[in-house]
Amino acid sequence: MDAVRMHAASPESSAIVDAVLEYSRRRMLAADVPLDKPQTEAELKRLLGGATITDAGLGAPRALSVFEHILAPACLTTSHPLYLSFIPTAPTTAAIAFDLVVSASGLYGGSWLEGAGAVHAENEVLSFLAAEFGMPASAGGVFVQGGTIGNLSALVAAREAAKARLLDAGKELPRRWKIVCSVEAHSSNKSAAKVMDADVLLVPAGDDGVLRADAVREALAEHGDEICAVVATGGSTNFGIVDDIAGIAALKDEFEFWLHIDGAYGLTAMLSPEARSIFAGVERADSVIVDPHKWLFAPFDCCALIYREPEAGRRAHTQHAEYLDTLTDGDDFSPSDYSIQLTRRPRGLPLWFSLATYGVTAYREAVGATMALTQRIAEEIRSRPELTLVRDPQLSVVVFERDGWERADYDRWSAALLDTQQAFVVPSSHRGRPNTRFAILNPLTTFEDLVGILDTMV
Repeated sequence: MDAVRMHAASPESSAIVDAVLEYSRRRMLAADVPLDKPQTEAELKRLLGGATITDAGLGAPRALSVFEHILAPACLTTSHPLYLSFIPTAPTTAAIAFDLVVSASGLYGGSWLEGAGAVHAENEVLSFLAAEFGMPASAGGVFVQGGTIGNLSALVAAREAAKARLLDAGKELPRRWKIVCSVEAHSSNKSAAKVMDADVLLVPAGDDGVLRADAVREALAEHGDEICAVVATGGSTNFGIVDDIAGIAALKDEFEFWLHIDGAYGLTAMLSPEARSIFAGVERADSVIVDPHKWLFAPFDCCALIYREPEAGRRAHTQHAEYLDTLTDGDDFSPSDYSIQLTRRPRGLPLWFSLATYGVTAYREAVGATMALTQRIAEEIRSRPELTLVRDPQLSVVVFERDGWERADYDRWSAALLDTQQAFVVPSSHRGRPNTRFAILNPLTTFEDLVGILDTMV
């Protein structure tokens, strides 16, 4: 009896499902979800009063109560409209709800054989995104865990493509591969190079933070066939800056290299007609990533990795083993062939359901609204004599300084905002100077909310 208790349909199982769904329903539909804040390990142990993992178990009612009243309040609500630090998330109601369906349905998204329907839906989303980015109809890829895995998978594919190109030309392979990116590129690109045992060529950006073609040309001319990829950023995390993608892409007319666009945060802005021109040149990329759990309003964790020529990803990543022969010997599209991950949940389905539910126009309007709010609050910051914009915002990140403040002042101010549950806004820095920033992605964030935060800095 005990051996099947956890899996059998029973009154106990029904009660568990009912309790979890009721909690989820209340949480998803609540209009006043708190920001919450972390607790120390000592305080959590005190509140729990002992171990939660025991031989007999706590039972579902008590375990759910522990989560609801002790553990969940010690986690920041990253989808809160006043969570304005790092890069927030703001999943739609439809996406959150369907994430429950994905888990409840026992779906595996690694192969066509096991998840044809789910893979088809994910591929429809990938095709939609590829078309938005101007890539050919043949482009495709896979949803992976996040931007780090997406960048790593793309750069591995770039290295394998460079290796094949040199070998086909009868050339020797370099002792170490090199990856070109801006000094302001996301740290995950440097992490990927470390995993690949490759070197990173950090090319200086301009004073405005933009990586331009001339600097990349110098690196390509000097290092030639040692370079397996050039990474351009489509919206930096710290400032939301977009590199000169068009200029860098034009270098493909002079040099042979794989162009990867790290658009984890910012590439979503292409859904807004007003921003499309900023990303000219993306259509020439060999690979791109964008994180739907950021500005495409999907739940954690979800990154869309798209190859211009998906076969390049498949050649680099298909795993071979006797037990996998039934999957790899055919021509079916199996998502696990396109990244370093074999086991995968169909994490693109919540985004598919949300897009299918609300339509693309709703997404365009939501992205455009956050960009408009960014410009409006930037104007407000310019109007305040005690505040200084560090850079004019390009997408939806505003970085500014409170004149005369040191890091300790920002720390005290930030802690007070969270303690009072007014907002989550952490200090940042640029070129050794402390500052702070608003990362605006949630359509529920209002101008009045942001003005109220600025008023606390007077």
